[in-house]
Amino acid sequence: MAILTVSRQIASLGDEICAIIANKLGYRFIGRRDLEKRIIRLGFPEKLLPKYDEKKPSFFAALTKTRDEYLDYLQTAILEAAAQNDCIMIGRGSYIILKDIPNHLSFRFISDERTRLERLQRELGCDEKTARKRIAESDANRLGFHKSYFNFDCNDPSMFHLVINTGFFNAESLAEGIARMVRANVTEEIEEIGQKKIEEQLIGQRIVNMLIFDYDININFLRAEIRGGKKIILHGIADSSAVVERALLIAMCELPSYEIKSAIRVAQDFKAYQE
Repeated sequence: MAILTVSRQIASLGDEICAIIANKLGYRFIGRRDLEKRIIRLGFPEKLLPKYDEKKPSFFAALTKTRDEYLDYLQTAILEAAAQNDCIMIGRGSYIILKDIPNHLSFRFISDERTRLERLQRELGCDEKTARKRIAESDANRLGFHKSYFNFDCNDPSMFHLVINTGFFNAESLAEGIARMVRANVTEEIEEIGQKKIEEQLIGQRIVNMLIFDYDININFLRAEIRGGKKIILHGIADSSAVVERALLIAMCELPSYEIKSAIRVAQDFKAYQE
């Protein structure tokens, strides 16, 4: 029926609430480990995952092609999971990747500092200083991840359908309220439209993956926009017109039933370093 995405602060009961919601709705709960496994299975090197996964890449890591490859694999993993519908995903900017999907609902869970400190101290069996350091590191990593990959502040409430302070509620009551909201607002018609939109986004992402991974086309920030079902517009930055022409030719040969157009910018001085 719906695709739910959740962004959460550490110690805001995000994982616990998601698990209860999934049980109430009969949805698949796709957590951190599930998405990591999907990304690795698609082809991203497991040893490089700690450099990029839900954290801001270091200065040099952010300049490599691997950074963009991670994002391509991440988007593919999230879209493929969403295509199966009836799921709840947590973290990894999934709410941004799926923001235009009609049957997608996004939530953010937060809590006040004192509540988070107390929860983390109980969970880790640590003192307040250690808990405070852990919270600061987690908040910085998540803010940096969203800024680096999506140019978005995860503390901005405008991207979410609902932001909830979990310090005033228990997990069970919050999960029940969200489950009711989903049942009341996502109809079969909305689900059908959403499913079609996901399929289009998946086609676009697979075109990007084909050009980058199968044909080794050197276009940075490559994105494929699907319009009207049969028109594809390629976006990105290339260092020469020849690269753009090759990408168009390959796309036309591989996808003869589609009209392929380019909105790729050519910037001859733009280079990404190899990992």
